Amino acid sequence: MTNLSCPCGSALYSECCQLLHSGKRTAETATQLMRSRYSAFAKYQIDYIVKTTAIGQQQALDVQAIADWSKANQWLELEVVQSNEKIDKNHAQVEFKAHYHDGKQVQIHHELSHFVKHEGAWYFLDPTTNQQITMKQLCICGSEKKFKQCCAQYL
Repeated sequence: MTNLSCPCGSALYSECCQLLHSGKRTAETATQLMRSRYSAFAKYQIDYIVKTTAIGQQQALDVQAIADWSKANQWLELEVVQSNEKIDKNHAQVEFKAHYHDGKQVQIHHELSHFVKHEGAWYFLDPTTNQQITMKQLCICGSEKKFKQCCAQYL
């Protein structure tokens, strides 16, 4: 029997993150995107993880490592600690704790994540991508602003 509750803890999966994972809806807030990304790890929706990372960072993601981490863990609970949906017009941050079991013991991944809104959609700004970008290049989010004037301060 499939667990009908959403891994993010908000509602039934079919009424919550599944709508985002399937592309029927887009996240309305950074918090909603973060919750859906947690559920994507729990449901092994790796394409969604990639698609919701900042456009200019997607090619730099280690998709196999993401898939391996997603599959290797049992995802237990998501705890949203706090969120600031209005750092500025297009940026937000969400602090969360992802509780999971790594096969040996329960772990807690505690993170303060940053998000950017571009053309009406929210994206995760991944601080782990190893790409070389200068402050004068166009921003990774696709805004066509200089990186230093847009997302640089959040990475």
